[in-house]
Amino acid sequence: MIKKEKYLTTPYLQFNRAEWAALRNSLPLVLTESDLVNLKGINEDLSLEEVAKIYLPLSRLLNFYISANLRRQAALEQFLGTDGQKIPYIISIAGSVAVGKSTTARLLQALLSRWPEHRSVELVTTDGFLYPNKVLQERGLMQKKGFPQSYNMHNLVQFVSDIKSGKKYVTAPVYSHLIYDIIPGGIKIIEHPDILILEGLNVLQSGMDYPQDRHNVFVSDFVDFSIYVDATEELLKNWYINRFLRLREGAFSNADSYFHHYAKLSENNAIHIASQLWREINGLNLKENILPTRERANLIMTKSANHAVNNIMLRK
Repeated sequence: MIKKEKYLTTPYLQFNRAEWAALRNSLPLVLTESDLVNLKGINEDLSLEEVAKIYLPLSRLLNFYISANLRRQAALEQFLGTDGQKIPYIISIAGSVAVGKSTTARLLQALLSRWPEHRSVELVTTDGFLYPNKVLQERGLMQKKGFPQSYNMHNLVQFVSDIKSGKKYVTAPVYSHLIYDIIPGGIKIIEHPDILILEGLNVLQSGMDYPQDRHNVFVSDFVDFSIYVDATEELLKNWYINRFLRLREGAFSNADSYFHHYAKLSENNAIHIASQLWREINGLNLKENILPTRERANLIMTKSANHAVNNIMLRK
């Protein structure tokens, strides 16, 4: 039982790992170890126990919110006397590079699609709305990739607007981490899903973060529920460096990789380069543009070592 008087001085309800896990309410685990192999990211020790204790309660909460949203839509249609079209429910996932946003997004997609309602769940990353490298180079922004000014926010806002308007077919550009660029002509077709999960560094940022874009509508205006995946900067830096080392042994060895030149670095040199990239780009972006958006989220999940979530904050 949650003691309400304990939380009167904050807009969030706070749960430790055990308290949050109890809210699973005997919900059955529908994923297997083989499912996790395809869902977890590089350098993440994701276990079925973590899914059961953290992500099942989260999917249960989201299912309640989504069902309530559908009832609200039905009430509006009854009031208007119309038989309106289904409007997708949008969930956004924000957080730093290397915190595990993509794994969280894939897990929620898998869990939400397995509920008895069999809802269709699409996943889109905002990486696809980065400007192409050619444009970034022309504007001197290659070292600011991932910063607010590196995104085509007009196109991203138009995308979520089209989704929320109930448009049947909406397209999103596709980004390749291999070539570190937008795939020319590459598109992902989104066909009127029940749920859209939008994952990216920038999904909680507002107009104050994009002074170069003169518009009054932002991604957050269309989001129904927002999640911020959090961790200390020390952990984030370590995870980033470890991921860089793993990529150096894997994806970077592909001759087509934009970072192929890093594949032959010694481990010490690789750690030095990764530390520099963190300090000058990713860590800076975290402090200036990502971390300040944390308290805008409906739910903040804070990770400890090994990507284990040890604290949940849920907006009242």
